[in-house]
Amino acid sequence: MSYMVAIIGRPNVGKSSLFNRMLKKSRERGAAAITEETPGVTRDRNYGIVEWEGKKFTVIDTGGFYPEGLPHEAKEIAGQVREQALFAIEEADLIIHLLDGREGILPADREMAGILRASGKMVFQVVNKIDAPSREGDFIDFYSLGTDNILPVSAATGLGYEELMDKIASEVPLCDIEEEQAVTYVPKVAVIGKPNVGKSTFINALLGKNRHIVSPLPGTTRDAIDSVCSYYGERFLFIDTAGIWKKTNDWSLEGLSVMRTMRSVEKADVVIIVIDASQGIGEQEQKIAGIAEELGKGALLFFNKWDLIADPEAEFKRLGSEIKRKLWFMEYVPWITASGVNKTRITNIFPLITEIIAERRKKIKTPELNNLLISILARKPFPPYKGKPLKFFYITQTGIEPPTFRLFVNYPAGVRPQHISYIEKSLRATYSFKGTPVRIFVKGRRNMVQ
Repeated sequence: MSYMVAIIGRPNVGKSSLFNRMLKKSRERGAAAITEETPGVTRDRNYGIVEWEGKKFTVIDTGGFYPEGLPHEAKEIAGQVREQALFAIEEADLIIHLLDGREGILPADREMAGILRASGKMVFQVVNKIDAPSREGDFIDFYSLGTDNILPVSAATGLGYEELMDKIASEVPLCDIEEEQAVTYVPKVAVIGKPNVGKSTFINALLGKNRHIVSPLPGTTRDAIDSVCSYYGERFLFIDTAGIWKKTNDWSLEGLSVMRTMRSVEKADVVIIVIDASQGIGEQEQKIAGIAEELGKGALLFFNKWDLIADPEAEFKRLGSEIKRKLWFMEYVPWITASGVNKTRITNIFPLITEIIAERRKKIKTPELNNLLISILARKPFPPYKGKPLKFFYITQTGIEPPTFRLFVNYPAGVRPQHISYIEKSLRATYSFKGTPVRIFVKGRRNMVQ
């Protein structure tokens, strides 16, 4: 599971600026920034995978919990700072406490510093807006917060940025893949969704007991809870997550709640997105689905509370159209309608989970893939690139979970997203890959294996 770094601090200290610099520099070094890959889905760009000196970690920008720069009263700011700090302490492996070098130390900064000091977590006190070497003396007063980890930076100009990243990378452990593989395999299933859509009721119905507290009040489940369920002798590990919630009327993944969702999704093989059938697919469900897709996880949609639907046949048809329209980026996702309260059709998920996991591990031989590529090009030749023919040399599968392919061409820039989409649809028409994303990377001739 990814090492988690959270950027916390009061409004307008530059959290988003530092976050954006980290993602930008990581992309320049060739790392994947998951917030940029699915246009129109993850519009609140507040998390991403960062790579520095061979180390990868997840960074969370918590500034979106309340929009930065809004004129909140001091008491409201202090309360929000405390809530963000407590959440970050619980979820993050390392915390960047971002401070404002121009404004100096405010009471809210001291309050947060005290909370973090008592936590025992690794904390870097980072003083932002030190925009020139002549201003580096401005951060001296911050040592009164009682820590030796004071780092001056400028998220705007980059001053001190590399030193900060080097220090973060020194704390990130190397992944021990062999140790992870040694653990006896049990399919891991994350159950995610908005509050009060019936996640805990659904898992309780599977378990046959009240393992999870069920309440009509949104936000009852505040922590991820793991439960093992057996189905015809096969064991599954279910992870019931806290609902995605925030203190506004808009459901959003912005802010600290995304940390818990990402942790659960990262651990999972398959993500079950629980949706209230009476409400349908909203912006929140789109974003949750976007996280699962971007992290390369299998997924299925579970439309709960089907017992409350007055006209099931008409609603079933409507949902089919809604999935195509709102979840266009994951048309491969299967879906079922069920009722956690009545326990209707809930066990239908198990064959689907098993099938999705098998699809994620499917391997296609290179000769088969190239025969398919030849037929694709025969059906629909791709247009030339800058007046020159676009030549496809070969395609090969390079990975599983999710299935990953590498396509070698003479001009990679000539292969457009719509071309990749067409090739993916052809792959799915032949090999299905039900319930799992597919990755296709385009490489030039110089990258070909000799």
